[in-house]
Amino acid sequence: MKKQKHYIIGDIHAEYQTLLALVERLPKDARLIFVGDLISRGSQGKEVIDFVRNNAFCCVKGNHEEYLLKFGSLFLEGVENQLENSSPIWAYKSLSSTLQSYGFLEKGSSKVTVNQESIEQMRKDMEWVEQLPVYFEFGQLKGYSLPVVVTHAPVDKYWLFKDSHPDYFAYYAMNNRYAPSSSAPIFNIYGHIPIDEGLIEKNFVSIDTGCGRGEERKLSAYCVETKEIVSVGCVG
Repeated sequence: MKKQKHYIIGDIHAEYQTLLALVERLPKDARLIFVGDLISRGSQGKEVIDFVRNNAFCCVKGNHEEYLLKFGSLFLEGVENQLENSSPIWAYKSLSSTLQSYGFLEKGSSKVTVNQESIEQMRKDMEWVEQLPVYFEFGQLKGYSLPVVVTHAPVDKYWLFKDSHPDYFAYYAMNNRYAPSSSAPIFNIYGHIPIDEGLIEKNFVSIDTGCGRGEERKLSAYCVETKEIVSVGCVG
């Protein structure tokens, strides 16, 4: 029986059409794992979340998912209580594009359109985001000298704190911007740090190739079994 391959997909930033273009390049039976930052920047955050949720793909939580939980809650509270400052609260973390994808805002406008269906959908998506893990552990795999771990940001020395100090670990797993050292205890596959091309090193793979940051950037996926990177240009 042909063994399924695992592809780790970098930060999408709400570029749904680019995600579909990348998936078309991958094997039909590929097992997809996402490094987080499904939303923000692009205009189709809801559609990306739908794609990952409806297919029950594995996804670790990124810092933009944390922004959704924090500022999305404030936004919904403001809408339901008819507070005038609900939109500026959201825009504080530049997530107005996500509001657009749920139908709360028109592009270029700060006027909020209240829609009960959109409120319920966004709340359900936030409940899903809330339960996302901050890491996915493959463990020891053939061809790797260290345990293979997927996180949004590089965890390096913070990996040792995942059980003893989970909140401390979670913060760095979503926000750290320093590449792993040569003494890192795991083989870490991560996104978060935008680079021009996917980078494969001795004990890590950096896979955020700037999707959502301009037409010249890419969306990339790393195959765990073949150790190759597949990329597509951003679809306008």
